[in-house]
Amino acid sequence: METAMTKSETLRTVKSVISEVQKAVIGKDDIIIKVLLAILSKGHILIDDIPGVGKTTIALAFAKALDLKHNRMQFTPDVLPTDVTGFTIYNKATGKFDYKPGVIMCNLFLADEINRTSSKTQSALLEVMAEGKITVDGVTRVLPQPFMVIATQNPVGSVGTQMLPESQLDRFMIRITMGYPDIESEISIIKSKQSANPLDSVKRVAGAEEIIMMQKVAESVYIDDKVYMYIAKLIEATRNHPLIKLGVSPRGTLALASITKTTALLKGRDYVIPDDVAFIFKDVTAHRILLSSKARINDVTVSDVTDEILSSVKIPEMSKKKHYVS
Repeated sequence: METAMTKSETLRTVKSVISEVQKAVIGKDDIIIKVLLAILSKGHILIDDIPGVGKTTIALAFAKALDLKHNRMQFTPDVLPTDVTGFTIYNKATGKFDYKPGVIMCNLFLADEINRTSSKTQSALLEVMAEGKITVDGVTRVLPQPFMVIATQNPVGSVGTQMLPESQLDRFMIRITMGYPDIESEISIIKSKQSANPLDSVKRVAGAEEIIMMQKVAESVYIDDKVYMYIAKLIEATRNHPLIKLGVSPRGTLALASITKTTALLKGRDYVIPDDVAFIFKDVTAHRILLSSKARINDVTVSDVTDEILSSVKIPEMSKKKHYVS
């Protein structure tokens, strides 16, 4: 029988998960934290970067530390939608159609190089990412819980890649970039792989039930009306900015509110402050923003625009609270 988890127990578990993932992913603590934030906020993660910087490794490390049933698919151009969702086939013995599950039937689905496959195959993920269920031949099936997608993509312009449509990007709670390691981290990576695979040393810290309980704890974090207004004004600014053609959707607003709760929890508080919003704002919104042609002509980046929005929207003054997680 499932029992509730306290905030302090959640924090201890979170720290243990981070420590385990750090064994395999060296020098990327901020990325590890942001991936965990999305997982505990019931979100999907898009990792956008060049090959070989650890995108797949971080997904596999989380799968091991959280003891999740995981499947991995390389999204080559010949992958079909039925490879993802599964299909039905006629069974002569029973006279009925049997469902053959696709790779999506798991807790953590690693979609490698998602922008190398066809739009038709990419669209097969839309329903499952939004609702946690799939429909095959008119029959709807619910996926096991918790469920999350960690997708990797190579930068647009790489051989064989194509841009993900806005509707697909909007399903990802956050988009992050790994980047190259610094010199010290690179040396540590070289040393760690001389005699063994660091992934083999990652141990189980929590399971599916614990993740669901931690997600519920995160949902219980308090957001003041002033912070709600701050979130709404930031999002509104993306829709009214002269250099933005397409601003953040209401789905993005909900994602930002949800993940700021988890951010506050991981920082040891049971309430959200504006700094929590600012901390994760760019990761939640950047991939949902489409710049105008004027911005592109003037070499203005999404990062430039989001920085400007964060600096221009007034930060609300909050009353001092002392409700910290013990």
